[in-house]
Amino acid sequence: MDFDVVTLSRLQFALTALYHFLFVPLTLGLALLLAIMESVYVMTGREVWRDAVKFWGALFGINFVMGVATGITMEFQFGTNWAYYSHYVGDIFGAPLAIEGLMAFFLEATFVGLFFFGWKRLTKVQHLAVTWLVALGSNFSALWILVANAWMSNPVGAAFNPQTMRMELTSFMQVLFNPVAQSKFVHTVSAGYVTGSMFVMSIGAYYILHKKHVDIARRSLTVAASFGLASALSVVVLGDESGYTAGENQKMKIAAIEAMWETEPAPASFTLFGFPDPATQTTSHAVEIPYVLGLIATRSLDKPVEGIKPLVERNAERIRNGLAGYKWMTEQGGRPGASVPRQLEGSMRDVGYALLLKRIRPDIENATDDEIAQAARSTVPDVPVLFWCFRIMVALGFYFIALFSVAFYLSSRRRCGKPWFLRLTMFSLPLPWIAAELGWIVAEYGRQPWIIDGVMPTFVGVSSVPASNVAASLAAFVIFYTALAVVDVALLAKYIRKGPLPAPASPPLARALPEAQPAYDASR
Repeated sequence: MDFDVVTLSRLQFALTALYHFLFVPLTLGLALLLAIMESVYVMTGREVWRDAVKFWGALFGINFVMGVATGITMEFQFGTNWAYYSHYVGDIFGAPLAIEGLMAFFLEATFVGLFFFGWKRLTKVQHLAVTWLVALGSNFSALWILVANAWMSNPVGAAFNPQTMRMELTSFMQVLFNPVAQSKFVHTVSAGYVTGSMFVMSIGAYYILHKKHVDIARRSLTVAASFGLASALSVVVLGDESGYTAGENQKMKIAAIEAMWETEPAPASFTLFGFPDPATQTTSHAVEIPYVLGLIATRSLDKPVEGIKPLVERNAERIRNGLAGYKWMTEQGGRPGASVPRQLEGSMRDVGYALLLKRIRPDIENATDDEIAQAARSTVPDVPVLFWCFRIMVALGFYFIALFSVAFYLSSRRRCGKPWFLRLTMFSLPLPWIAAELGWIVAEYGRQPWIIDGVMPTFVGVSSVPASNVAASLAAFVIFYTALAVVDVALLAKYIRKGPLPAPASPPLARALPEAQPAYDASR
């Protein structure tokens, strides 16, 4: 691998994003579980539920702080490492990020403080409202971040301005209601709910197995099992919706995930298992399930799912088509009153494909057929990585459904104290994080070589900075974020070992009774 400024910038953003997403799903899941448990406390008045909320709230607070610390630096990278990207699409991409900070993060951060310090200052109902607002703020924050992220995969509601040579917002509502954003949001937050549920259920299993804090552990496990089952089912169903939107907007990603080299007759089969080989463009030892991919990607039995080879050929034609638009941009773009000629409007839509040639030669107008073919082949992401990451993620998703189903059944029968089940649940604790990280690899790595799908290649959006600067900041981030992760795990382990604070012991009877008063002397 050539560790140039592009590769190092991509690696830095990927690592900081993966570190940050260690904390995000747990924040999403725990926030809603806290709201559910406190609702039960307000309705029943039983103090054990308040103790549970306080305990899980302490763990939520630790995770929330770490999420903030790792998330703030990510947005600064758009200015430091991706300056041209920020300049080119700042009008569109910056809007949801700004709304996230003003509308969601400030809401969440404000009410987090009231959650921790308002127990004795607010009524039960007021504090419950605060807890629900914390959960709402967490979800709103995820919504706006994912709206911005989804626009990179499906750039709607924006148009190129030839006078400013930038993309500009034309419809905020199209950006907000981007179908990719909607499916990605519900799928991602559901994965967060699974993570929070598994966290609570695993720690509850640990307490029950060691016969500590059993009252809180059993109740928490029951809530987590119910919520986790619904969330795990939602992840699979909503993942199907994400597959459909990707099939509509990111055909190359779907073909790479399935290692589908040629277009199959409709409806396409889903490859359950196999060994894809990019060198020979074949998949050996493939085990296929008929019709499944066609139903997921097209929602039909007669629409084909296009393969990698025909998509590469189509992309080569788009590269050729975009060269005329690129030539006009270099000669006429950026001038006051510049307007794209009607006959070049189709070519302007493919300028992003023509820019792929910049990786091969600077004077792309003189590109040869072999160079155009090479640029077209670069639109294929790493097939084996996507193939296996996707299948491991899906397998874990079905495992979560099975585990939460067993947990729900056993807890409803008050038989969740079985040692085999408790140990299995404890050992399953890290699996939701693995599934979530694999999901982001599929989503982001599968979009390559684009930073904005079909509009801007990744290498075009990078800042003009020395590679040594990026390497130094990358090393600093890895060291700092690793230290934060270690601190986070250590704090969580400390408070988990400590457990919920015991209720204060009743004072001795002699001290509990009011002080005896001397008898009244009538003679006085």
